[in-house]
Amino acid sequence: MPRMPPTPRPQGPKKKSNVKVPGSADDSRQRLWMIAGAAVLVVVAAALAFVLFGGGDDASTSTDGTAALEAAGCQVTTVKALKSNDHTVLTADGTSTKWNTKPPTSGPHYSTPAIWGIYTEPLLDAQVVHNLEHGGIFVEYGDDVPAATVDQLRGFYDEHRNGTLVAPNPTLGDKIALGVWTTSSPSKPDTGTARLAKCTTFDQAAYEAFFDDYQFNGPERFPASSMIPGA
Repeated sequence: MPRMPPTPRPQGPKKKSNVKVPGSADDSRQRLWMIAGAAVLVVVAAALAFVLFGGGDDASTSTDGTAALEAAGCQVTTVKALKSNDHTVLTADGTSTKWNTKPPTSGPHYSTPAIWGIYTEPLLDAQVVHNLEHGGIFVEYGDDVPAATVDQLRGFYDEHRNGTLVAPNPTLGDKIALGVWTTSSPSKPDTGTARLAKCTTFDQAAYEAFFDDYQFNGPERFPASSMIPGA
């Protein structure tokens, strides 16, 4: 038979011991505190990660088109878009007192949009706004933009031909303007955002980010494949 451990002899009143017996109430409380502490650390770490790396669609992330242009030195104006499907500009060369950016990026427009493509003459604002409503982007440049920069814009256009307008605009001086009109959903055409960026230089990566984020998301969306040069 296995040998039984000796039975302790009575030794009178026992002194309190600091040793915690496994399974005691003190031990359970200690485990609860450890679990609570670990949970707090997890929450703090998640919060720090959100602050440092951003979350979801945070406009401060490096992939955001607006932030990319601003980092490249451009000034980006973001406004609440005006009502869509507003054909109250009755002539192609007409204007509207409702436009809230210059050049305009949303709101009243002429019933016929401009033909997609690259131009050597200025476009008509009332037509361009209609192109933006369909999900396009315009790139316009002033008379004082260097010829070498204009060549860069033409090269950029060659890589983004569908849904893009490129043209001179004498009112811009030494600036390059990019304009777009977007909505979160085509089912909510009157809850959109209009963006107008003005830059003094060409930055390939920043322009790419702007196009990637916003093109083809207008309030009245057409398939990108239908927005080809000449159409």
